[in-house]
Amino acid sequence: MNRQLQKVPLCEKELLTLNEAAALFGVGINRIRDMTNAEHCSYVLFVGGKRLIKRRLFLEYLEQAYSI
Repeated sequence: MNRQLQKVPLCEKELLTLNEAAALFGVGINRIRDMTNAEHCSYVLFVGGKRLIKRRLFLEYLEQAYSI
């Protein structure tokens, strides 16, 4: 089967959609969107118009944050 057609389990994904990141980390989609609007945000990757969250870097950011 073509790899592109296979569904990758959320636990194995390195890049997350806003919906996936919100569900996994318990942060609202709008809050994540606002956070990733920052010019030098290290945990966002834009693929065309699609905004993806770099899972490991976002988790590191959340672990160090006092509030968001």
